Amino acid sequence: MSKLGGYFSYRHMMHNCKLMEKASQDLPPVNSYADGLPIYFLTGKNYLYQTLFCIQSLNKHSAEKLRFVLVDDGSFNKEIVDQINKQLPGADVITQALITQNLEKVLPISKYPVLWHKRTEYPHIKKLTDIHTIPGNGWKLVLDSDMLFWDNPVAMINWLKNPDKPLHMVDCTESYGYSPPLMAQLVKGKIPSLLNVGAIGLNSNAINWENLESWIPVLEEAAGKSYYLEQALSAMLIANTPCVVLSADKYIVNPNVDVTANDKGTLHHYVDLSKKQYYNNAWKKVI
Repeated sequence: MSKLGGYFSYRHMMHNCKLMEKASQDLPPVNSYADGLPIYFLTGKNYLYQTLFCIQSLNKHSAEKLRFVLVDDGSFNKEIVDQINKQLPGADVITQALITQNLEKVLPISKYPVLWHKRTEYPHIKKLTDIHTIPGNGWKLVLDSDMLFWDNPVAMINWLKNPDKPLHMVDCTESYGYSPPLMAQLVKGKIPSLLNVGAIGLNSNAINWENLESWIPVLEEAAGKSYYLEQALSAMLIANTPCVVLSADKYIVNPNVDVTANDKGTLHHYVDLSKKQYYNNAWKKVI
């Protein structure tokens, strides 16, 4: 709270957060096309308003036909599904029933007890387990909801049209939660530096689930549980692999006040201190 300016500054930010959530319900519909370029979001009751703003900002800056796939984080209900259908007509809604069906087929609990357990205590890992077990497209671009587009994301769109290697953003500071030497030892190779999973494209068919199952206990035994586990695992999955690395000057993680005030770059990922600008100012420019 103190790093955000103290108690009253925090209260002001949270007030604007509530205004953003309310305003999301009045955003105009954005069509999702069955033959569009697919983009995946893990979302739910506490994040749908952010997802809708992210998509709204993308729609303002890209003329491409897109297909939005919204994956239930465990909190979907009829009201949420109705809102998605109203504001994102044509969007794919991946419910818990479908997720469970996919998991049981690809990751049976008898073989992957660690991954199943992590899903119950660490929702972020669902960006891997629940999205990359969805049948169909091999390559999947997953976006975090707490982001806004400020220009046409040409590099991202080009990747969607012809994905042939992983894609990721560049972090403002390395945030893996675990020792890179240990991570490198486990993968027997070089860990990419500064990977950020705000926007990450992976080939579902290339994910070695056995490796994830075995890596997690080793990492947690060495350094305990970490908020950044999913980011660390993603970095480990693409170790030794050529990647499309989105420009840190255009796809900006934790943008500062000057960047947010002047809408610099293409995409802003609002983490850490930039949450204040996100809630107080940025979303209002989208509408």
